[in-house]
Amino acid sequence: MTATAPPFGPPPSISAPARRRPLAVAGFLAALAGVVFGLLLAVAGPASAHAALTGSDPQDGAVVGTAPEAVTLTFSEQVAMGEGSIRVLDPDGKRADTEDAPRDLHSGSTVKYGVSLHAGLPDGTYTVAWQAVSADSHPVSGAFTFSIGAPSETTVALPDNEAGGGLVGTLYGIARYAAYAGFIVLAGGAAFVLACWQRGASARPLQRLVVRGWMTLTAATIAMLLLRSPYTGSGKLGDAFDLDGLKAVLDTKPGAALVSRLLLLGASALFIAVLFGTYAKREDEREKKDLTFGLAIGGTVVAAGIAGTWALAEHASTGIQPGIAMPVDVLHLLAVAAWLGGLTALLVALYRTPDITAAAVRRFSSIAFTSVLVLTATGIYQSWRQVGSWSALTGTGYGQLLLVKVGLVAVLVGIAGISRRWTARLAGGPGTDRANDPADTEEDEKEEAAGPEKDEQDRTAGAPQTSDSENPARAAQLARQQAAMATAVKKRIRDADPDRSGLRRSVLAEVGVAVALLAVTTILTSTEPGRTEEEAARSSAPAAAPVASGPVNLTLPFDTGGKNGKGTVRMDLDPGRTGANVVHLWIDGIDGKAMDVPEVKLAFTLKSKDIGPLPALPVRLTEGHWTATGIQIPIAGNWNVAVTVRTSDIDQTTVDKNVKIG
Repeated sequence: MTATAPPFGPPPSISAPARRRPLAVAGFLAALAGVVFGLLLAVAGPASAHAALTGSDPQDGAVVGTAPEAVTLTFSEQVAMGEGSIRVLDPDGKRADTEDAPRDLHSGSTVKYGVSLHAGLPDGTYTVAWQAVSADSHPVSGAFTFSIGAPSETTVALPDNEAGGGLVGTLYGIARYAAYAGFIVLAGGAAFVLACWQRGASARPLQRLVVRGWMTLTAATIAMLLLRSPYTGSGKLGDAFDLDGLKAVLDTKPGAALVSRLLLLGASALFIAVLFGTYAKREDEREKKDLTFGLAIGGTVVAAGIAGTWALAEHASTGIQPGIAMPVDVLHLLAVAAWLGGLTALLVALYRTPDITAAAVRRFSSIAFTSVLVLTATGIYQSWRQVGSWSALTGTGYGQLLLVKVGLVAVLVGIAGISRRWTARLAGGPGTDRANDPADTEEDEKEEAAGPEKDEQDRTAGAPQTSDSENPARAAQLARQQAAMATAVKKRIRDADPDRSGLRRSVLAEVGVAVALLAVTTILTSTEPGRTEEEAARSSAPAAAPVASGPVNLTLPFDTGGKNGKGTVRMDLDPGRTGANVVHLWIDGIDGKAMDVPEVKLAFTLKSKDIGPLPALPVRLTEGHWTATGIQIPIAGNWNVAVTVRTSDIDQTTVDKNVKIG
């Protein structure tokens, strides 16, 4: 169809609803971005501890009789520590450690670090403050106290903030989100052009989209590199430009990953220049086909390399099966980019370009379906690896966020199904059912291949013919007017298509859900995996009880139910500490006199650590007096002491009581 219009008239007017539509779309995306950044700010506090403190010597809250030579910390996974990572402060706030770098005390799979203490430390309460970087690049920190001799007042206040928080943590979290979004738009938008709509290489809106994705990812990577030192260290924004801190960051695995990403972004800039330059202008079909193949191979390699910078430095690089998890993570990110990035490019093409064909939409639909299958397979593996159990799925923050992510993916797939139906209707055209008609596909592809020539014919059709004597500037102005009118008419006709409008609405809804999904994914990457959280909870020891000033004394009344079966057991545990102990038992009748019984047994159980029952068989010394030596208490804690008293051949009972043994 060729549109005609007066050669000197104004372009065809656009209705008020059509003018408001771009504003409405922009308003929707702006509001959605505000919600997402609000969510990021709400959760951009300190990152959850990915490497958890599972033990210490002395333990948190312990009271030791003599000053220890060193303080050691045990972690659930590998951590990086530097000078000052472990500090021990006396009651006056002065350093009680030798201020040397922590010693690596690894033994097998046990991750342990320690610092030496000054000799002759006085009695009082000491504070241990530590900070490290876990193997998945996130900072962790904490503090606890122990006492020598007896607890005392201390001027040291335990820090109420964790590493990675504050303004620096918020900015770092926003940069992480921007980096993910930039990569998805860059890789997915370029893939959409090459695989779905090659004519889109010359479309300005798609060019701007991909270039902005590259700029966003580059700026976010530079910001993360600068913020890395204060994020894992001081927490002060001014330290972002400290050259010594930047140099230290470059020597770490996350720093190397960020630098590698910047180098790969340089290669991707060359890819973009060829895609929107030489490739967009190439007209020879054979040459264009060869160039398409080369760009596809090169672009895939660069995209996989950029995705690998995340896998190298985050969750996939630590934990179980890192050799499998890292390539799976790369494949997962590429599938996300192909689906969500291509979806963003499709939305831009539907709203900003009038020329996208039904064949291009169908090609993207097939790619999106394949991406969903890949995401499902890799997502199941990642979920098993990071969660590990049903209890962790529902009882940890990571598992609950993962359920939210799965729900959003389900919503996204549901909306995608609606989009596929609109795609089928758009392919068939109004009033027809040709979604799978090969002739229709061939017609669309021919229209796409002949696009540049057809556009040129549309622009020149009806244009006023000028002679050589006419003003060339005037002729050029008339040609531009005619081209603008032809484009406006063509866009108005496309916008009037109800199938195209329905597809645009469903794709817009998909992009909205995808933005929220990306926010949840970003939060997940800074949250402690459920498997690690559960393992740390199982292995962490409760606060140790203070050392008793003397033997532990218990009084336990009993009643075996038989004749003369009532009485009292008095027990002394000496010295009442870890290691070897001596037990003395006195059995008294209801009259307070010594009571002779046939048998007495003891058992010690530490339920919090699943230790015991540890049996003991006292021997009779005299009437009503029993003793046992060499009773070993392996660790301090709240022990359950059970005493079994037998008063006849058939009458016996067991009484017990919890007691703190330090």
